[in-house]
Amino acid sequence: MSLTDLPYAVDAESPLTIEELSVLRRQFEKEVREDDVTTQTKFNYAWGLIKSRRKNEQQLGVRLLAEIFRESPERRRECLYYLALGHFKLGEYTHARDYNDQLLQREPNNLQAQNLKKLIEDKLNREGLVGAMIMSGVVGAIAIGGLYIASLFKDKRR
Repeated sequence: MSLTDLPYAVDAESPLTIEELSVLRRQFEKEVREDDVTTQTKFNYAWGLIKSRRKNEQQLGVRLLAEIFRESPERRRECLYYLALGHFKLGEYTHARDYNDQLLQREPNNLQAQNLKKLIEDKLNREGLVGAMIMSGVVGAIAIGGLYIASLFKDKRR
């Protein structure tokens, strides 16, 4: 697989149709019943689930990819990217960064992973700013509340 065989992050935002996902699900379930699930079938189904707009399907897709990552060393490189994408879609940006960084350690020139890294860092930076704004608002509210209470005690002493 070459460096350009991986999809860009934007591809994860285009869900499969209900019919397309159903085909993947039926194939996966058939192989489960036959106790002969191929890695490729599991991978295809996992990727279809990650592309979904439903969080529970995305979570199942990530779980299936994590199984492939553990059980199939020859697919680990590929799984790193898809796990990063899955966690990114779930809003789990720290996990997404961890998987993507592992891939970039192996392939520093991987354009898709570099692109995803920028998206992840943007989200983490935005979350950090929002968190800082919330914390400064909380601290400000506490300070104002403290000043108000202090003024009440001051008025009672007079």
